[in-house]
Amino acid sequence: MTAQTSTAHENYYVPEKSKMAVMATIGLVLSVFGAANVMNDMTFGEPGVSSNSKFIMYTGLAVFGATLFAWFRQAIRENLAGMNSAQLKKSYVLGMGWFIFSEVMFFAAFFGALFYVRNLVGPWLAGEGDGGRMNHLLWEGFQFSWPMMQTPQEAVGGAGSQLIANNGTFTSAHKSMAFAEASAWYLWLPLWNTLILLSSSVTVHIAHMGLLDNNRRKFNLWLGLTVFLGVVFVCLQALEYYEAYAHFGLTLNSGIYGSTFFMLTGFHGFHVLMGTFMLAVQLYRSVRGGHFTANDHFGFEGSSWYWHFVDVVWVFLFLFIYIL
Repeated sequence: MTAQTSTAHENYYVPEKSKMAVMATIGLVLSVFGAANVMNDMTFGEPGVSSNSKFIMYTGLAVFGATLFAWFRQAIRENLAGMNSAQLKKSYVLGMGWFIFSEVMFFAAFFGALFYVRNLVGPWLAGEGDGGRMNHLLWEGFQFSWPMMQTPQEAVGGAGSQLIANNGTFTSAHKSMAFAEASAWYLWLPLWNTLILLSSSVTVHIAHMGLLDNNRRKFNLWLGLTVFLGVVFVCLQALEYYEAYAHFGLTLNSGIYGSTFFMLTGFHGFHVLMGTFMLAVQLYRSVRGGHFTANDHFGFEGSSWYWHFVDVVWVFLFLFIYIL
């Protein structure tokens, strides 16, 4: 990243009017709407009835991805043409900082939901505090523990025995993803994913040091290793999901434990996938285009900040989802 070299006024490049922001918004709204309907179809959809939810989601992702590709390509060309002043580059730094902060708040909402369920709602449903009378009337026999291996619905005899909130049938998993239930430590996939992701944070830092030293070969080597570790992480998480569905009975229909597990780890996995793609683009730019210098490399630097962010989020996920 180029440092501010002068406090004097600089010419600030203002691009022409563009529809990029509008197109990105349309793609993002379609993606979120489609994804929400896909998840609703898993619980409330009628068997054998096709839905256009996936089509809406994939269309939104395609529009959003194409818009970002065109937008970033334009920004890269403007920087290579020397249009970006130090003041403008500083605005990129601030923009990336606010973007990462918004992501922190995004995950904070889901961690807050997990805390609310584990420390308040679950005990209330089991009869603690003022929930004693509610437990006797609605969920008699339900005992709360985490991971929750029995839903209140199952405790009262199934969906047909529910007095209220009959929103579908839920079947708890017969085995959780916690370390205590792992058959052997070396077969526990979350442990390997943790080691992989923490190692990738080190490799991307080494790549950054290589770039600051004007060592292109070192930069490409360690950045390539980081991208490889990101791909391995995503593949292992896909294997973990297969294991959860096929062998543990842990699905999105497994009550609040399944919902929080897949929402938190799924969104994080999506962020890792996006971070891997971002770093892969920077690697391609360096190898094929010779982009980046020791003083001008915000594309890589911003991507590395994002990568460190997903690493930190995983540490908290590892503790609160798998350990505690």
